[in-house]
Amino acid sequence: MEEIDLKELFEFFKGKLGTLAIITIAVCLIGCVYGLFIQKPMYRSYTTVILGSNESASSAGITQSDVNLNKTLVDTYAEIVKSRRVLDQVISELRLDLTYEELHEKINVTALNNTEIIKISVNDRDAIKAKNIANVTANYFASEVVDLYNLNNVNILDKATESDKPYNINVTKQVLLYFIGGLIIGAGVLFIIFYFDRTIKSVEQVEQKIKLPILGSVQEMTNKGDK
Repeated sequence: MEEIDLKELFEFFKGKLGTLAIITIAVCLIGCVYGLFIQKPMYRSYTTVILGSNESASSAGITQSDVNLNKTLVDTYAEIVKSRRVLDQVISELRLDLTYEELHEKINVTALNNTEIIKISVNDRDAIKAKNIANVTANYFASEVVDLYNLNNVNILDKATESDKPYNINVTKQVLLYFIGGLIIGAGVLFIIFYFDRTIKSVEQVEQKIKLPILGSVQEMTNKGDK
């Protein structure tokens, strides 16, 4: 691998600042056009469900063992939320033009801060549809958990609301990312040009190539009187 002279590299970049600026601006413009006219906004709504005790423990209240059990069952609950048993009912009630697999991909289930509260999030291009799917899914999930685990205290903690802003579009953040990306791409292109450029630009480069000192050089002369 040929050794790179950092001083020459710096001088090369210094002389190509205009090119770097053009590439950076071009990437920013392409990114902005994509974000404003091509990228489709996605909306997210979520509801939370709190899981309580079973019937045998209801008289004594919710114990720590009940809480720990519910924490360990989060993965199981997530599968119940996204099961055909639940989602087929959601599709039927809301008359969604979606297959089970498509609806399955729109839903995400997580535990809130390692508690017995689970969060059901739904992503969709339609903010109202996302809200409705989240709420109906939570209702059917609560009903199925009561039947499957004999729980008597499963409640909707927070109902989903309609989101007024898409979660996947943040103009300020995206412009900053496009700017940084443009700088990286531009610097990469200029570095490749510099690395593969084999032209001789200075006396020092000649000395490096032939490993001999240069005794003199001839300057280029121009005649201003020539037309």
